[in-house]
Amino acid sequence: MLDLLLRGARLPDGRVVDLGVQGGRVAALAPRLEAEAARVVDATGRLLAPPFADPHFHMDATLSLGLPRLNRSGTLLEGIALWGELKPLLTPEAVAERALRYCDLAVSQGLLAIRTHVDVCDDRLTAVEALLDVRAKVAPYISLQLVAFPQDGLLRSPTAEANLLRALDRGVDVVGGIPHFERTMEDGAASLRRLCQIAADRSLPVDIHCDETDDPLSRHVETLAAETTRLGLGARVVASHVTSMHSMDNYYASKLIPLIAESGMHVVPNPLINITLQGRADTYPRRRGLTRIPELRAAGVNVALGQDCTMDPWYPLGSADMLEVAHMAVHAVPMTSREAMAWCFESVTLNGHRAMGLPDPTLREGGPASFVLLQARDPIEAVRLRATRLLVVRDGRVLSETPPRLAALSLPGRPATLDPATYAPPED
Repeated sequence: MLDLLLRGARLPDGRVVDLGVQGGRVAALAPRLEAEAARVVDATGRLLAPPFADPHFHMDATLSLGLPRLNRSGTLLEGIALWGELKPLLTPEAVAERALRYCDLAVSQGLLAIRTHVDVCDDRLTAVEALLDVRAKVAPYISLQLVAFPQDGLLRSPTAEANLLRALDRGVDVVGGIPHFERTMEDGAASLRRLCQIAADRSLPVDIHCDETDDPLSRHVETLAAETTRLGLGARVVASHVTSMHSMDNYYASKLIPLIAESGMHVVPNPLINITLQGRADTYPRRRGLTRIPELRAAGVNVALGQDCTMDPWYPLGSADMLEVAHMAVHAVPMTSREAMAWCFESVTLNGHRAMGLPDPTLREGGPASFVLLQARDPIEAVRLRATRLLVVRDGRVLSETPPRLAALSLPGRPATLDPATYAPPED
């Protein structure tokens, strides 16, 4: 007897299958299974996909919106000032409580892998202490990676490097940095060289806030690619944001993108936050704050989309919904071909796991029984609808269930109920 049987589920590649779960693994995957199960779910042709992954987040600040006061202007500068006011007031207990509440929200959205940056420029390492505890608590249901992030600059903050090394010694997973926040371009490049060397010496991944500005001369990703190649770090490296690419001339980009591809590193844009924070120095024409995703894809670079923030001093919105991220990418980049829209779904599932160095989550016989059942027919429809997560499963255990989104109508001569998923266009 199976533990769980899903009938008539549609995989991202279009196949309609039955999926049987036993002992936390996918025991069987076939067009029709003749089997009994402790629980049977009729998927009715809805999309069954790997869990979502967020390879770029800030959990130490999440859900802190309004502390110690609201960001009234909605600007980055006020957000930075607010974080400076809040940081001395942080306690491990308060950080952990907000982080755990966020993880509850993430699970409800099928988000089961998160890489979070942790500010190490507080000499107390308050957030590090809190999130190490949270990582242990959520390990049964969320793969949580911590990045030692010198938010005030590795060289700009006098104790940043010492604190970063202390955080790594305590078990933080990834080396982080923010070169464009150093005092000079030279210091930014120097910080990258130092951070990559630390990662090489400790055999750790690297994840850099890279060129998150409107400045076309913010070209630290060039140095990161060079150091990645020189030290042989390859797929252990992530360049996050890289939004200065939208301001670079095409000739320079034609040199830069092959260097990124040659290095083997990943790129993680964050469309929600970047479309709001970038272009602030412009009147019109206004720059859009976006990475050159189509060009990077064409060069063979793994691009995964991240969320960055949810209800914190910098970004007052967000809901732990990676489909919201994909939806923004479709519009803002833009990527509206059928292939590109389907890729946007892949960017918040498979590609995110790849950028985090996690195993391939593709559903297959013998693989982990971790998946999300969505109220949508296919990946494009899931992005269009920001589809309801009907069922969230990790290693065969049901973590969350949400009823389908249905409207009860009272319209003369019209249907009594409405399912938004039935508005899908004809299949190709």
